[in-house]
Amino acid sequence: MSFEAIASGGTPESSAVRRRSIDPNETTDFELLSAHVAGDRDAFGILFRRHYHRLWQLALRTCRTPEDAADSLQDALLSAHRNAATFRGDAEVRSWLHRIVVNACLDRMRRNKSRPATSLSDESMAEPAVERDDIAQREVKMVVAAALFTLPPDQRAALVAIDMEGYTVAEAAQLLGVAEGTIKSRCARGRKRLEQELEFLRNPGNRT
Repeated sequence: MSFEAIASGGTPESSAVRRRSIDPNETTDFELLSAHVAGDRDAFGILFRRHYHRLWQLALRTCRTPEDAADSLQDALLSAHRNAATFRGDAEVRSWLHRIVVNACLDRMRRNKSRPATSLSDESMAEPAVERDDIAQREVKMVVAAALFTLPPDQRAALVAIDMEGYTVAEAAQLLGVAEGTIKSRCARGRKRLEQELEFLRNPGNRT
């Protein structure tokens, strides 16, 4: 099932709900999710499009290949669509979506442990190219991407949440369902290992 089919496939409960007009610029994430739960057929698609770019980048940073990222994001989208009624509003909707995407990525990586090798195609870069990007900047992105994917999935997920997504330790702990001390430990180990991998990738002859 495609992203578009999932995003637009709400289950309407009444014709009045189906016809209700939503202004994407005036409606909050929580209101969109609530409208979706109430049966609005357009609300989830609007919510998804609002957060698609960030969630796609999150999936790319967490998964090993663009293919796994795409599959994981679709799994997450389907899960969010089906389980929207379980959202209780004790966190931001974007945090709820983040947690679902990360969990989908980790689940897929656990199922595909034998999958080889990091893809370093342009699709897997953390940010799309812009005019100011030069060759050196692209090379840095490739080096960082390669190093990031040498980390264990739990360390990578913690670093993505803290260092790339900008969540606090407390928020990351809630997102990943672990203690704050665990997040701190994973980040510390991940940063140390990342530093070692970046040094090796810059100077391959230095690894002992």
